[in-house]
Amino acid sequence: MTPAEMADLHAASFTMPRPWSESEIAGLLASPLVFAQTQPGALLLGRVVAGEAELLTIAVAPDQRGRGIGQALVMAFLTEAGRRGADSAFLEVAESNLAARALYAACGFRAAGRRKGYYHHLDGGEDDALILVTSTA
Repeated sequence: MTPAEMADLHAASFTMPRPWSESEIAGLLASPLVFAQTQPGALLLGRVVAGEAELLTIAVAPDQRGRGIGQALVMAFLTEAGRRGADSAFLEVAESNLAARALYAACGFRAAGRRKGYYHHLDGGEDDALILVTSTA
């Protein structure tokens, strides 16, 4: 999947936070620390730094949701992160994103912190970011 295809998929999946551009995705992928997990209609970007993995973003096309693709990508991310030397992984998710939170819980992530008012909605509202962690083992 090219950075342009990834940006299109990201735009189809996100309004908040705003979708990432092709140049932002290409810039991330230029780093040897960043890696992508992809399937048709889905992508996940992650990175490993100093023994810790970060799930940067995951996007599943709206017409592909509910088929287990997201869970397969997250599990592949954890496997690859462990292969790259990470002992743990973390991510942040909007507190109101119940579908994503259920996905991450099914993959073993648990709450470890909160960033108050981290996400800003187009209507001016705010949402807290939950910090979730898990082991890569």
